[in-house]
Amino acid sequence: MSMFSTGILVLTSPLHTLPLRIAPVLSSAAQLVERTLYVHLHPGLNLGSGSQPRPVFIPPVVDLSAVISRLYSNAANVCGHLDVRVLLTNVHAQSAACNGNQAIPNCPFPTPQSLSHSPEVVLTDFPLQDPGQSHQVKQCLQRYTGRCYVCSPSLHSELLYPQIMKLQEKEEGLKEPEEKAKPLETYSDVVVGGTFDRLHGAHRTLLNISCLLADRRFLIGVCDQAMLKKKVLKELIQPYSLRVQKLEEFLQDVKPSLNVEIVPLDDPFGASIVDPLLQCIVVSEETRKGGEAVNRKRAENGLPALILHEIQLLKDAHHTEIEEEKISSSSLRSRLLGTLLTPPKDTSHLPPLPYVIGLTGGSGSGKSSIARQLEALGAVRIDCDKLGHEVYQPGTAAYHRVLEEFGSDLLNEDKTINRRALGKKVFGNQERLKALTDIVWPEIALLVKSIISQAREEGKQVCVVDAAVLLEASWTDMVHEVWVTVIPEEEAVTRITERDGVTKEEALRRLQSQWSNSKQVEHANVVLSTLWQPEVTRKQVLKAWDLLQKRVQKRQQAQ
Repeated sequence: MSMFSTGILVLTSPLHTLPLRIAPVLSSAAQLVERTLYVHLHPGLNLGSGSQPRPVFIPPVVDLSAVISRLYSNAANVCGHLDVRVLLTNVHAQSAACNGNQAIPNCPFPTPQSLSHSPEVVLTDFPLQDPGQSHQVKQCLQRYTGRCYVCSPSLHSELLYPQIMKLQEKEEGLKEPEEKAKPLETYSDVVVGGTFDRLHGAHRTLLNISCLLADRRFLIGVCDQAMLKKKVLKELIQPYSLRVQKLEEFLQDVKPSLNVEIVPLDDPFGASIVDPLLQCIVVSEETRKGGEAVNRKRAENGLPALILHEIQLLKDAHHTEIEEEKISSSSLRSRLLGTLLTPPKDTSHLPPLPYVIGLTGGSGSGKSSIARQLEALGAVRIDCDKLGHEVYQPGTAAYHRVLEEFGSDLLNEDKTINRRALGKKVFGNQERLKALTDIVWPEIALLVKSIISQAREEGKQVCVVDAAVLLEASWTDMVHEVWVTVIPEEEAVTRITERDGVTKEEALRRLQSQWSNSKQVEHANVVLSTLWQPEVTRKQVLKAWDLLQKRVQKRQQAQ
């Protein structure tokens, strides 16, 4: 069956039966939709009566909150590649249906709602009583969806049959709810805080439940630079502006009637401790103590306490040994290691083979150990540190130019250059350091190009240029891709002091004289990290190598 980029899933099952249906329905939907799946909840909607159903408001009830959590949890397990968004435009307590002084009309969709991605197919879990109804139900579904949302003119409709017989057997044991669904208490102004890096199921649950609770305003504090310092793989966190953009798009789809305010969070509290209009803060089991701390600060400021609405953490069925059991951004960032983060720049000026990787990283980052692993997998390793020693050898062009520039008092008895004495002459003097690198770096680059040419003659497929100064020396024009290794500064300091026997202050000075991790990652196509056990690094390198082989093969086929 053909795949659609974006679809709407209209769920019609009663709320008390939905938990059993969600996983198989999502699995079926994922066979048809490949990017964005909007979910429209209308329990009890009858698409088979022959008359056209109209969209109506659904009251916010406790069961609905549980269904939304279950839906995002199941989505993470069975169709993690899909961007799932539960739409709440038609969820509202009618008795309180007001927006300022304007009454909301009985129909939640006076005009069809525009969505960020135009739906191409509408799906439903509506069970057919008679196979002959299929055409009528599909037409009814298309008309209903068209009243609610702006859709593609050629909107397709599909009826899903998610293991319906097995479900019916399970559902026989379910009794109809004996009492009326318990209403969910809602609030005028709701607040949450977080990093919101690469929106995932746990974020979406938090945001959806918050939208469900908020009648008027939703205030979101998004962690900015000061709050990111201790995050795992912080270099891979999306820029603040991009995270805000993704939040705004998601919330505009989910509940466009809300007044959404997004503000930078530079400390753990932000506006939550000074805004007198706030009534509720949404927390998880993990952040409940933070919510309690907010209330203590509010009390100090003479403000009423916020209601703490707690949601459950979503379990990550796919987590590895270095990842958290819950769905988290840090786990998602760790899964990016070894993958192609940004497409390679135009390298049409380079011969297609060997495919050259420029591998760099700060001192202590484990760059060279990764280079050796790539060498073991078949790459030609070009050690620029070793080449750096070669260019200083007596008789070379760099040797004579260094002596002319810095004096013959640098010579040892055997006429070799005393690198330590040379280092003292340039230390702390950017102008003199540049004079040295202007001599040495071009000579190293010539040696690198010579080795690459030799590898080409030998029919080698991949070269790895292992170079600490790859970016500073602007050697990126010699490589097809840039790979960067990163570890936290405190870990790098520990490794440098243990490896080189220097003080922490000296190790820190060395790191601060280099490009920062974040600056290097800005130029990276692939990022790796040796922060964890060697076996974890090995798996990263294998993943990166396997993906690289596919890119090289694809490039060869294209040419």
